[in-house]
Amino acid sequence: MIKTAVLTISDKGSKGKRKDKSGPVIIEMLSELRAEKKYYNIIPDEIVEIKNELIKLSDRDDIDLILTTGGTGFAPRDVTPEATSAVMEKDAPGIAELMRLETIKITEKAALSRAKSVIRNDTLIVNLPGSPKAVKECLEAITNVIPHGIDILKGNVTEHN
Repeated sequence: MIKTAVLTISDKGSKGKRKDKSGPVIIEMLSELRAEKKYYNIIPDEIVEIKNELIKLSDRDDIDLILTTGGTGFAPRDVTPEATSAVMEKDAPGIAELMRLETIKITEKAALSRAKSVIRNDTLIVNLPGSPKAVKECLEAITNVIPHGIDILKGNVTEHN
């Protein structure tokens, strides 16, 4: 099983002013990724706080995958991609590119996503949008590649056919 942290990034959600609807969608879909939730939290759209949380989680031995939701758009407070880039050791752009490629077929507004996918330590970090519908569509787009990517990252797969 892929040990997963789910991190919702929302000013209102972190203050209890809005119910988190996207984090639960991710948690519900984890079985499709052969994954289990090890951690869940809601934090505000603060770049330092996001960076600190990503560092803390990717430094843990019991987290293979961090899925963030929120903060990937054009709004002034949308800083998740910048925080993710700041903690990156290796870029893994194909995952975010695949999400955009598939979801742009549903809505051209998917082209506005600034989501990132990166590696820190031996943890994959993937930014997802904040909308529950978009989260579902993006996760469906990458369901087949994430488990193999984690296997490679963890050294479980060394040969490629």
